[in-house]
Amino acid sequence: MEVERRRGKMEEERKNEEMKKMGNDYDNYHKVEMVFRVLGFVLSFVAAIVVGLNNQTKVVPLAVSLNSPPLDYTFIAKWHYLSAFVYLLATNIIACSYSFLSLFLLLKNKSKDNILGLLIIVLDTVMVALLFSGSGAAGAVGVIAYQGNTHVQWNKVCDIYGRFCKQVAASTVLSLAGAVVFMSLVVLASVGLQKRPN
Repeated sequence: MEVERRRGKMEEERKNEEMKKMGNDYDNYHKVEMVFRVLGFVLSFVAAIVVGLNNQTKVVPLAVSLNSPPLDYTFIAKWHYLSAFVYLLATNIIACSYSFLSLFLLLKNKSKDNILGLLIIVLDTVMVALLFSGSGAAGAVGVIAYQGNTHVQWNKVCDIYGRFCKQVAASTVLSLAGAVVFMSLVVLASVGLQKRPN
């Protein structure tokens, strides 16, 4: 009788220790998740600002004929002239807004609701897709602007708009980094759902 009571008490203590360990694991996971969400917010916010403020005006001398002096012509490049850059800005604004909203919801969610966790995983996956597609679109246009395409007679323009191209490249890299952060959040959340205490 005494042995069974001790065994039952030891079993209960072991279960309590496991629950405490799982709770500590969840708290650590929760802190890492918050850091990643803040990082995703910052990266997408900065990427949106960099592309949204991107424009450059360049004065280029153009020779009309061999005998006349060159005429100065003003070329202007703005981010909204190309739909790929508009899409890059839009995807980063969406990801930034979502990151802020999800951070707020997770801080308010003290009950550790699995439905909310599943919804966040799905929306994180959507953010990964949006950010990768926006970065891919801007990267494709950026490569053509940097190298040109002789097959279709598209001239490179980054030799004229150097700062503009560098800002687009920086925004694209920041957006890609944001996509990697959101992808890491998907992996963390998937692992975290399995380790959550019931």
